[in-house]
Amino acid sequence: MDKPKLKKWQEPVNIKSYPMGSTCDSDHLTSINAGWRTYKPVIDHEKCIHCLRCFLVCPDGVIDKLKENLEIDYDYCKGCGICAYECPVKCIEMVKEEK
Repeated sequence: MDKPKLKKWQEPVNIKSYPMGSTCDSDHLTSINAGWRTYKPVIDHEKCIHCLRCFLVCPDGVIDKLKENLEIDYDYCKGCGICAYECPVKCIEMVKEEK
């Protein structure tokens, strides 16, 4: 598998030039979760205000914002909880993974 290409850092000139989400697509830096995740994030879509903060801070880029509701790709989510911690309305709950 080829490694992702690195881009040289350039100081953003305005808000639109800041990077959005992960720097690469899922599965470029990792493979499918091997089942070691203990907790997984679950989004309460009724409480979600679509601020996209979870999308912006997810280190693995596993939150999809292309549909009406945000979706998490659990195949690649490592369960770090950053999305739940950063959510301003606490609509993301870390739930114990069931086998």
